[in-house]
Amino acid sequence: MDVREILIPIVVSFLITVLVSPLFIPVLRRLKFGQSIREEGPRAHYKKAGTPTMGGIIILLSLTLTSLAFVQRNTEWWILLFATLGYGAIGFLDDFIKIALKRSLGLTAKQKLAAQLIVAGGLYWILIRNGFSTDLSVPGTDWSIDLGWLYFPFLALIMLATSNAVNLTDGLDGLLAGTAAIAFGAFAVIGLMFSQYTVALFSVAVVGALLGFLVFNAHPARVFMGDTGSLALGGGLAATAVLTKSELLLIVIGGVFVIETLSVMLQVMSFKLRGKRIFRMSPIHHHFELAGWSEWRVVATFWAVGFLFAAVGLLLGVKG
Repeated sequence: MDVREILIPIVVSFLITVLVSPLFIPVLRRLKFGQSIREEGPRAHYKKAGTPTMGGIIILLSLTLTSLAFVQRNTEWWILLFATLGYGAIGFLDDFIKIALKRSLGLTAKQKLAAQLIVAGGLYWILIRNGFSTDLSVPGTDWSIDLGWLYFPFLALIMLATSNAVNLTDGLDGLLAGTAAIAFGAFAVIGLMFSQYTVALFSVAVVGALLGFLVFNAHPARVFMGDTGSLALGGGLAATAVLTKSELLLIVIGGVFVIETLSVMLQVMSFKLRGKRIFRMSPIHHHFELAGWSEWRVVATFWAVGFLFAAVGLLLGVKG
């Protein structure tokens, strides 16, 4: 594949996001779709209250238009779009209920779980109907095992874990946009290595959209992506791992998301069992904030860690 075939979708997706955002952000502001800040969050975040959210719509619009123009509309493309937009729709509904309908909790945990399982079930059905492999490969080795029907619960776990882990990471200006761009960039490289050009082109379209979004989401953020964006990115990221048979490798490439999730789990377990907290606040990015780090320092450090995980993941992917 020619280098231009990779660069052009990134540029186009970036430009669409950069051009649409200044038009869309004032609309969100007029509709009063502003971010609400939880009372138990860091005090420094109180000033962010009212910043337009649901900017994930811009990301989804950009990557959809770009992929329509540059990605072959085959089964893989439909799978990627279904996973991304399906989880994005769940996030949109959650955001809309919280912001427009003024119900602070949005979808209940059971409602969100049910919706996520339905999308995962639809994805499994598409995969099986089209003869996709149910093998699970071990990174860095030639080992693989055919899970058969057990691939469905495994797929559901991957989809739910990834979407919710990515969602937890969306807590600082530019943090998720940057780390997600790095992860999708790694899967674009994997797609190229194994001649899975649909995955590669779709992934770079996402990277371009995220880099364009960063222009407005970097500190101080003028717009947040909301659950609309974060759940969509998680769903899309999981789908790229499934199509490249890199499901376990996702744990490495998405190492930042894993750490964020583990920090929440450990915090809850420690408080319930010992009555003590391990971190000043979870997810762990807030711990560093409360330790005196500037928001930009936390974000830049997490981006660097994300690059490191991506590099390790790519090395394992090459060996595999």
